[in-house]
Amino acid sequence: MGVRSRLAKQHQRREYRVRNRVVRDAHGRPRLSVFRSNRHMYAQIIDDTSGTTLAAASTVDTEISGPGGVGSDAESAGKVGKLIGERAEKLGISKVVFDRGSFRYHGRIAALADAAREAGLDF
Repeated sequence: MGVRSRLAKQHQRREYRVRNRVVRDAHGRPRLSVFRSNRHMYAQIIDDTSGTTLAAASTVDTEISGPGGVGSDAESAGKVGKLIGERAEKLGISKVVFDRGSFRYHGRIAALADAAREAGLDF
């Protein structure tokens, strides 16, 4: 087994461990799922009972980045958190569970979470 496949398996195992814990403790709340790539941040609120996405925001949205914007810093992640919080508020969603995926609660992930809390989401 190569190093890359071993790391990919560890990543997938960590992701499943976090997701299973979040879904188990959700108690009917929608899940705020976060994905971080090297260039962008993505967040979506998912209803796991029906398997549908209720709201989504990312640094790809023109409301955040504009033409040629950078989406790989904590400031942009905060904008995504604020936008997802506003979109959830319009839908009447105030309580969610936070799914950080396989990413540590640090840096851009923490900035997104803090901005979503300031925008009115409770998790």
